[in-house]
Amino acid sequence: MHVGHVISGAAHAGLIGWMLFGSFAVPPSPEIEVTEVALVSNEEFAAMMSAQQPPEAATGVEEPSPPPDEGTPPPEVSDTTDSQPEQAEPAPTETAQPDPTPAQPDPIPPQPAEVTDRAPDITPPSEDIAAVQPEPTPEPAPRDVPRVAPRPVERPEQDVKVDEVVREPATEEAPAEEQREEKEATAPEEATTEIVTEAEKPKTLAPSVSKRPQARPAVRVAAAEPEPKPEPKPELKPAAEKKPDPKPAAEPKPAPKPAAEKKPDPKPAPKNDEKAINAALEKALGGGETSNPAPTAPAGRPMTGSEKEALRVAVSNCWNTGSLSSDALRVTVEVSVTMTEDARPVSGSIRMVSSSGGSDASARQAFEAARRAIIRCGATGYGLPTEKFDHWREIVMTFNPEKMRIK
Repeated sequence: MHVGHVISGAAHAGLIGWMLFGSFAVPPSPEIEVTEVALVSNEEFAAMMSAQQPPEAATGVEEPSPPPDEGTPPPEVSDTTDSQPEQAEPAPTETAQPDPTPAQPDPIPPQPAEVTDRAPDITPPSEDIAAVQPEPTPEPAPRDVPRVAPRPVERPEQDVKVDEVVREPATEEAPAEEQREEKEATAPEEATTEIVTEAEKPKTLAPSVSKRPQARPAVRVAAAEPEPKPEPKPELKPAAEKKPDPKPAAEPKPAPKPAAEKKPDPKPAPKNDEKAINAALEKALGGGETSNPAPTAPAGRPMTGSEKEALRVAVSNCWNTGSLSSDALRVTVEVSVTMTEDARPVSGSIRMVSSSGGSDASARQAFEAARRAIIRCGATGYGLPTEKFDHWREIVMTFNPEKMRIK
């Protein structure tokens, strides 16, 4: 047999078997519900719809008739009623007619205002009614204080030591035990909350800082004082010796010749005197130099680089460059200070050695900022080694806004 016949016969047999036995697996179809329906005519349908619709409101309302005069008789009311159209069942419900609106009374015409030729008197407002506006009080100008802090600090009344902690001075009435522990009165440095710039400073006609006059050299004055005194003396002596000259001139002897030879004797005398004066001055100046012996080199080991760096960092922590002007920031100052054995600076010994860049006023401002930094940070001591006191007894610090150095 051919393969095609086998496949075709198997397919037909399967299809016939599915048609015979496959319908049992299909679920039964649901039953169809049937509803009874009644036929209605058009008239009955119209009657049913009219019964369901609400009654229409009367759109036109008749205006009430004016009240009849007493002389005219009232109109007759007819007994006939409006015929209503026949309606199919169900009969529509009767609606009550709205009550007629009452008649509105005639509006009362407004009375005309009285017109007069005289204008009404208007009383002007009294002067007491106006309120006087207070003058605004000007804000106080910030003080020109180099130090800037979150809270302003007033300048202390007494000359006390600058410190971060405020300490009251010891009173005489305190007990003996409390008086033993006497503490030096301290107060914070004067500060303000704003920086006073050069534009905000009040301008004055007088100069704020004047230059010092240049001092005359002391050596020139000392040499000029003794010179005029001895010079006239030798000039007067030879003039007195010329008096006996006429006596030998009267004699015929050749004595005047040796007298003429003696005339140049008084001339070298001033030279000898000048030499003696110069020698005396040299001795005096040399003696002054020998009286002051040359300073000896400090004994002991010198300060190391780390010790100098620690001192530089300690001073720079208190150096407030934010309060300096733009001109003072370009100034480099060298400040000399004398230290005590406990590594504290002596306030009276702080002086400016030299300055470079900027004017005298800006150099003075930069020096004051450096002086405050040295005093503020040295209040508790710089912690320098005591065995090297000879090396840091005198310290010269270079305050440069770019880089600070210590000699």
